[in-house]
Amino acid sequence: MSVDRALPRDDIVAESATGQALIGPGDPPPFQIINPDGAAPLLLVCDHASRAIPAAMADLGLPAPALEQHIAYDIGAADVTRRLATRLDAPAVLAGYSRLLIDCNRPPGAPQSILTASDGITVPGNANMEAAAAEARAEAFHWPYHHAIETLFARMRRRGPEPALFSVHSFTPSLAGEDRHWDVGVLWNRDPRLAVPLIEMLRARDGLHVGDNEPYSGRDIAYTINLHAGAVGLPHCAVEIRQDHCDSDDEADHWADLLADALRRILAMPNIHRVETF
Repeated sequence: MSVDRALPRDDIVAESATGQALIGPGDPPPFQIINPDGAAPLLLVCDHASRAIPAAMADLGLPAPALEQHIAYDIGAADVTRRLATRLDAPAVLAGYSRLLIDCNRPPGAPQSILTASDGITVPGNANMEAAAAEARAEAFHWPYHHAIETLFARMRRRGPEPALFSVHSFTPSLAGEDRHWDVGVLWNRDPRLAVPLIEMLRARDGLHVGDNEPYSGRDIAYTINLHAGAVGLPHCAVEIRQDHCDSDDEADHWADLLADALRRILAMPNIHRVETF
């Protein structure tokens, strides 16, 4: 892992309400930075990159197979993000822990931030959680990741030109008994500068079923991109790739190639690298 010394520390240790350290010396850091000095004016982020749980938290009481499912992380998203960073020479920030601990794409305290059940699976370690314990999780897992994004994005802005923010997610092909038929979805709200041309370019590919704010909507779920880019008028969007289409090395390569080709063309457009409000 390459982390610039000017960035926030990635070995922050928070404590639970009982004083127990949430992140121990043998646990991974709360974020990972890829290619921090990348030349592209684009920051890649991956909110649900990891399924890791600190040893002290005993897998939240879940059996090991549950942590291999989509409830724990976005399958394939981290692999696509790393490949995109290489292809575009772009920096990337990846969250270091499972969304089951706290969802980095939700504001702390929101109902969906720490789930007691996900897709029908009960999460014992999240039951009856007191406010102090939830705040400790935010300090340990959520805020270090977002501080890393903010610091790196600010450095890119000082370097110029104004950068864009692109978030990589993946979605399960079936949720709550309903099949999802999209191959990929593009999530956005008001700013069309990244999303609209990306949708057009992806739809120009034969046989690709592209969702516009499907299977989720950027008008409802867009905390990270809104916080770091939307709030300051910089272009942003998120992509959701169907998990059974990106869960192998070959498929991750395919999506990285496809997205890199589109993003290169979009980043060359004249209206991208400036502050605008919509």
